[in-house]
Amino acid sequence: MPRQEMMENRIWDELAIGDTASSTRTLNKDDIRLFALVSGDVNPVHFDSGKAGFDPSERVIAHGMWGGGLISAVLGNELPGPGSVYVNQSLHFVRPVGIGDTITTTVRLKEKHDPQLAVFDCRCVNQHGDDVIIGEATVKAPTVRICIPRARLPDVRIADHDNYHRLIDRASTGEPEPTAVAHPCSASAITAAVDAAAAGLIRPILVGPEAKIRAAAEAAGQDISAFRIVPAPHSHAAAQAAVALVRSGEARLLMKGSLHTDEFLAAIIASKTGLRTERRISHVYLMDVPDHARPLLITDAAINVEPDLMVKADIIRNAIDLAHVMGIGEPKVAILAAVENINPEMPSTLDAAALCKMADRGQISGGLLDGPLAFDNAISEEAAREKGIVSAVAGKAEILVVPNLEAGNMLAKQLTFLGGADAAGIVLGARVPVILTSRADSLRTRLASCAVAVLLARAATMAAPGIA
Repeated sequence: MPRQEMMENRIWDELAIGDTASSTRTLNKDDIRLFALVSGDVNPVHFDSGKAGFDPSERVIAHGMWGGGLISAVLGNELPGPGSVYVNQSLHFVRPVGIGDTITTTVRLKEKHDPQLAVFDCRCVNQHGDDVIIGEATVKAPTVRICIPRARLPDVRIADHDNYHRLIDRASTGEPEPTAVAHPCSASAITAAVDAAAAGLIRPILVGPEAKIRAAAEAAGQDISAFRIVPAPHSHAAAQAAVALVRSGEARLLMKGSLHTDEFLAAIIASKTGLRTERRISHVYLMDVPDHARPLLITDAAINVEPDLMVKADIIRNAIDLAHVMGIGEPKVAILAAVENINPEMPSTLDAAALCKMADRGQISGGLLDGPLAFDNAISEEAAREKGIVSAVAGKAEILVVPNLEAGNMLAKQLTFLGGADAAGIVLGARVPVILTSRADSLRTRLASCAVAVLLARAATMAAPGIA
C-alpha cells in the first residue's frame, strides 16, 4: 500500500519575504458543474459559451472564481499551509478561463505584519504564460507546527446524461399531440399530464370520474381548466373510454393514469374494442445511463412474462422501430443470456441463436442482431475482446433483449437505483404509442416517455398520412 503524502506548514517565525509556492491544474467540465452545485451559480454563460449570443469573455468572472479557489488551495495546503486562516483578498480577473486551460497558481510572500498577518502576491497564468488572475491575499499564519496526512478526497461522479433533453427538445417543436389520459385520479397522474402539456408535448384529454379528477388536481395544486374532461364512472370504464377516443381519432396517444396496469392493458388488447395490431404488444425501457455514450433500450421488462420465440421476434421488431424513430439507422440488438455460448440446457441461448438466424433470413429486419450475449459482452467492448467475441454488436449494443420479464425488470431497476440511470417507458405494438408512467418517475423521465410517444406518432403519420 503506498505511503500517504504528508502536509507540513510553515509557522509565522519561519516565513521569509520572497517565499513562494505554486500548483498547476487543468479546468474540465466537471469542475464547472461542481462549482455550480456548490455555489448555486447556474448562469448559462458558464455552460453555453459561444451559444445564444453570449460573449465568451463573460466567462472571466465565473471561471475566475474557480481560479480564486486555486489560490486559496495553495495558501491552505502549501504556504503557509495547514492552520492558515484566510483574512482578505483583492483579485483582478484579467482573462477568461476555458475548459482545457491549464492554470499555474503562484503565491509569493511580500509583507509580514503583527499579529501573524502575511500578505502574498498572487498570480495565475494559463498554459500560454498569459495572466489570468493577479492580486494579493492576506492570511493569518499558524504559530504551531502541524504535520498531517494529506486528506484523500472522495471520488465525485458527475452524471453526464443528456439524451432525454435532446428527445424532449425534438418532440416539443411541433403541435402537441391529443392524448387520452385514462383515470388521472391521483396527484402524480394529474401532474404528469400537466407537465407534459406545459412542455408542449401533449394536449391531455382527461378520462375518468370528473369529481375525482378535479379533487386530484386541487390536491396537486394544478390548473386543469384548459383540459377537456370526458366523464367515466370508474377506472375500468375510463380505460375503455380512453381507448375509444383513440379508435375514433380524437386522440393520437394513450397515457396511463392512476389505474392498475393490468386493467389498463386489458382495454388495449380487447379483441373487438381494443387497439391490437398484427404485432405483439411489448414494453421498452429507454435508459439514459450516466457516462454511457449509447442509449440503451431494454425490452421486455413489463408486459410479456415468459415470451416464446415468435413473441421475442415481435419484441425485437417493436424495439427496432423505436430505435429508428430515435434516429438510430441500424440499431445493434444484443439478445441477452447468462452466457455467450449456446447451451441446450439454457433455452434463452437457443432462442437467441434462432432469432439471429431469422434475421439472417430477413424475418427480422432493420437492425443488426447477435446472441446469445452476456450483459457485459453486450455493452463493454473490452469484455467482448477478453472473451474473443468478434461481432458488430458485442460491446456496442443499443437494444438489449432480455430472456423474460423478471430479468428485464431487475436489469432496469439495477441501472436505475445503483447506476443512477433514468428509465422512460413506452408500450409498442398497439395502434398508437402507449405512455406508462410511475409515481416514482422524475419529471425528466415522465417528459421523456411522452416525447418518445410523440415522435412515434409523428413517424406513423409520415409513413401513412391520414391514418391515426
